[in-house]
Parts: sequence; structure tokens; C-alpha cells
Amino acid sequence: MESKYTGAMDTQNLQAFLAVADQDSFSEAASQLHLTQPAVSKRIAALEQQLGSRLFDRLGRRITLTEAGRALLPRARQILLEVDDTRRLISDLSGKVGGTLALATSHHIGLHRLPPILREFSRAYPQVSLTLDFLDSEKAYEQVVQGRYDVAIITLAPESEATANSGMPAIKVDERIQAHSLWPDSLRFVAAPDHALARGDQLSLQSLSPYPAILPDFNTYTTRLIKGMFDSRGVDLAITMATNHLDTIKMMVSIGLGWAVLPDTLIDQQLQVLDIEGLHVTRKLGCIYHRERRQSNAASAFVALLRQEQINIHTR
Repeated sequence: MESKYTGAMDTQNLQAFLAVADQDSFSEAASQLHLTQPAVSKRIAALEQQLGSRLFDRLGRRITLTEAGRALLPRARQILLEVDDTRRLISDLSGKVGGTLALATSHHIGLHRLPPILREFSRAYPQVSLTLDFLDSEKAYEQVVQGRYDVAIITLAPESEATANSGMPAIKVDERIQAHSLWPDSLRFVAAPDHALARGDQLSLQSLSPYPAILPDFNTYTTRLIKGMFDSRGVDLAITMATNHLDTIKMMVSIGLGWAVLPDTLIDQQLQVLDIEGLHVTRKLGCIYHRERRQSNAASAFVALLRQEQINIHTR
């Protein structure tokens, strides 16, 4: 089977295959690749004809990988990574910083942390074409594992006893991912100024338990961290609304729909900070990239700029 793959297999067909496999949809794969859906279908058909096997089962609107498709998936990723690495190697031999740099980040980091860094990078390296996609941190992590992005700037997975004791599924850490912590991000328990909790002087997690919490969904690192804190103290956490957009959470809290945990950068007069047993919660924001993927000159320069930002923070 491998001899078939590595001969004259068209990388564009493999890219279409991976897009459909990742998106579970021909239409969403077409959107991701900036192609029409018939064009994606044609590439998949050509690949299936070349391999002599059907790669997807199509049950109505549902798309699933066949056994042949599941066998091809990791090999296709590896082939495309090697092709990409070869292109980078040839392109970077000149020592110039150019080409395309594919970045992923969360909305919060992209709006509140990255702008000055992106501005400085663009001014220093005008020949680099930047692409920036906004994804949840957990999704961005997986996309870097799969080789879709050069660098992601995200909330890093928490490493605390609270999350370990929460009873939630363990956070998977892929050994192929290199992570650098860049910014400590202080989180505060908050409610609307006229909320009942805002009138309490000495609050505990038990004080919060009867009131609805508005937090990101359970798959996020932040909510895992908060739930772990409640579980480790044997306190119930009632999450009645979940959204991964922090500005939306801020709005819902400000009109009195519940309490939340938000970064310092979002707190203003619309919110009242709650002092919970002197509890201080901090998550880590940082960058990640694939250890086994050759970094382009542009990616190396961008990571170096991020690391310099880390040094600047500690020397201010």
C-alpha cells in the first residue's frame, strides 16, 4: 500500500482527502480549501481511483472514513508534512525571512495580546504573508498537531492537582508539541455590581454554588481548571450557560444572568470583582509548534519575537 502512496500521488488530492476527513463534510472542506464542492469531489474520486479503494462512506449527509481511508489518514498527513518541510528547506536556504506564516489564536489573545507583536513582526519582515485564524485554544492545539498551522498562540493546558482530581477526562498532551509559556493571565471571579454576590464581603466557592455560572464549555482548559477547583473542595458547580466567547460572557454577567471567571483585561465598571477566600486563579498563555515539523525562517523569527516579549515582561 505504501508503494502506491509515495509514487506519483497528487498532493492536492491528499489535501482534499485530509480536509474532508477533518471536517466530516465535502462542503466544509471545499470552503477550507477555497474550492468548489465538485472540485473537491473530483479530487477525492481521482485519489480513490488511483488507490483502487473507496475512502469515504456517504450515508445521506454523513461522511465517515472507510477502513482504507483510516489506513491512509496518518500516512497522508506524514506525506504532506514531508513535502511541506522540503519546500521550507529549499526556500529558507537563502536565509531570507519570507513566504507564508500560518498562525492560529483564540479571540481573546488575538484581540488583547497579539496586536503589538503582529505589528512589530509585519514591520520587521514585510516579505512574510501572514494568515491568522481564530480558533478555540483546544482546537488550535489539534490543528498544530496535524500540521495545519506553523504556530498557535493559545491558552496552555493547566497542570494542577485541581484538574487531576476533577474526575474529568485527562487532558492529552502530545509529545510532538513544543510549548512556551509567555504571559500569566490572571482570572477574577466576577458578577454584576447589583448581583446578590456583589454585596458579600467574605465569599467562598460554597457561596457561589447556588448561583448560575456562565463559563466556556467543558472542553476548554479554563473551565476544566475552575471545575477542578470546585470538585477538589466537594462543591457543586452549576453551569447554566456556556459560550467560548469571553466578551459574550462579560455581557451576560453584566446584566445579572450569573457569575463568571474572566481575565483582568476584560474587567471594567460593568463588573464587580468577587473576593473568593483570597483565591487567585492564573492560567498560562503561550505559543506552541510541532517539534517534528521544520520551522521556516518566518516561523522561527515569529517565535523569537514572542520569546523576547516574554523576556520584556519579566524585566519591566
